[in-house]
Amino acid sequence: MTFLAPRWLWLLLALAALIAVYLWLQSRRTHYTLRFTNLALLDRVAPNRPKWRRHVPAALFCATIGLMITALARPALPVDVPRERATIMVAIDVSPSMVANDVEPDRISAAKESAKGFVNALPDRFNVGMVAFSSSASVVSSPTRDHKAVTDSIETLRISTGTAIGEGVFTSLQAIQSYDTEEQSDLPPSAVVLLSDGENTSGRSVTEASRAASEANIPVSTIAFGTEKALVEINGEQVPADIDKDALHQLADHTDGHFYEAESEAELTDVYSDIGSSLGTETVNKNIANRFLIAALLLAAATATTSLLWFQRLP
Repeated sequence: MTFLAPRWLWLLLALAALIAVYLWLQSRRTHYTLRFTNLALLDRVAPNRPKWRRHVPAALFCATIGLMITALARPALPVDVPRERATIMVAIDVSPSMVANDVEPDRISAAKESAKGFVNALPDRFNVGMVAFSSSASVVSSPTRDHKAVTDSIETLRISTGTAIGEGVFTSLQAIQSYDTEEQSDLPPSAVVLLSDGENTSGRSVTEASRAASEANIPVSTIAFGTEKALVEINGEQVPADIDKDALHQLADHTDGHFYEAESEAELTDVYSDIGSSLGTETVNKNIANRFLIAALLLAAATATTSLLWFQRLP
């Protein structure tokens, strides 16, 4: 729970002081009672002393004041609500390692199918774009609400040499910023979802990319795709299709994104589904001061009721 106007909580110090004064007065009352030495006479004069009940109205009153002060501070709870708009760039690695068949039927085919499912599952009101990266990066589809155009563009992805993860991020950021320039005002929140199965071998570094994304306040969620046992043929030689999970993890962490691992098409589909759920909602603080006010009213009624029932004096 958080407070939207926490300055009012300082009043709790005044309430604490009031409670301290009450306790002090009660200690003095006990002291004077003990000075009345004829206890037998005291029992005849006040045979039914209220004992603990006399403290109940005071306790209820203090609790009522405490709840009212808390309500003034506007307590709020975080709740997830559907996001009205967003711009999502999907960046996919098309380096030679994506032909590895450790994922059925192969990495690139599985990546295409999962990416299309991800785009189709996003709300129609979202703008979606596509970037492909190998030794360089290019925009395959600019941000648009025409999700079918984006899924059609996914089918055009082709394998090329090199892996430029940093360039994939920079190109995605540029596509978002170009779209924002066209919008000019009331810009929607943005995010990048990047899938890679390799290591950065060309272009700008992942560190530079994470710094640029962080400065632009655009989170980058990364997916390390494939197993660590795959071999691919490059220039007639079988070489390991290594995945730089550490770089992808740091890229996500430094930009407030999320890092995922997927070793099959089913896992990749689940990852995209999780990302879609998180991007489709936003967390807002819901004011719950009315709950505290209702509780304060109930306690106030209890204070009045106990006072009338236990301490009214008949004429």
